Amino acid sequence: MPSYQINVNGASQTVEVTADTPVLWVLRDHLDLVGTKFGCGIGQCGACTIHVDGTPMRSCSLTLEQIDGKNITTIEGLSEHGEHPVQQAWKKIDVPQCGYCQAGQMMTAAAFLEKNANPTEEDIKNAMHGNICRCGSYNRIYRAVEEAAKHMG
Repeated sequence: MPSYQINVNGASQTVEVTADTPVLWVLRDHLDLVGTKFGCGIGQCGACTIHVDGTPMRSCSLTLEQIDGKNITTIEGLSEHGEHPVQQAWKKIDVPQCGYCQAGQMMTAAAFLEKNANPTEEDIKNAMHGNICRCGSYNRIYRAVEEAAKHMG
């Protein structure tokens, strides 16, 4: 099996998988980074969202060959001790119910706030629209994004 070098959370990692292996399974099964969740498997729910060179992407529909030479950040790499403003806001607002979608929600919010640190309510709803929460915690998610925006940059 071929061997690949990938950069995940600031560290170079070697994995032995085929080039068409979804990044989600490389992270979970080969690197033991299980914060990124499997939701739908077709890139629609957002539970598997990671950053690829700072852009939020669905890792379930992204292959290993598509990330060649790119920097990957997972929820584990967002901040070492949970001090990222998005993580702090999630705690303060007490967003999760079941929590399953929250890593993807936070990764989407973090990338969005890097580009727009002063969003309107409509901006937030539009940015977070592609992430599905089975528990319907959307109002708390939106409030947490507003809270995090106050502490960005």
